[in-house]
Amino acid sequence: MTNADIIRAHYDASDRGDLDGMLAPLAADVRWTEAAGFPYAGTYVGPEAVAANVFSRIQEDWDDYTLAVDEVVDGGDTVVGIGTYSGTHKRTGRFFAARVAHVWRLEGGEVVAFEQFTDTEMVARALRD
Repeated sequence: MTNADIIRAHYDASDRGDLDGMLAPLAADVRWTEAAGFPYAGTYVGPEAVAANVFSRIQEDWDDYTLAVDEVVDGGDTVVGIGTYSGTHKRTGRFFAARVAHVWRLEGGEVVAFEQFTDTEMVARALRD
């Protein structure tokens, strides 16, 4: 399994709503960075921190939150996923769609670092009353 295949498997697990599958490739000390300006901005260390501070919060805050991946770029130890986030904020009822790029860094078949780049203004508009 290539590093790109590992990331594709993560995205497939996300599509199924399979949290364990999403967390499976993450190293115990993974550094996961959500973009500044994103509602879950920050760097989280370890799969449990990612699950609690990103994935769980997304489920709590959004209806039909999805990531549609258009392309996975195989750069060996660095893999880039490109796609579109979308969803409806539960409190405001506002829908958003924003392009996104994920940069994944892998060592020995495990994700050791992740960084998200997205149009945070598109998300912020959905949060405003």
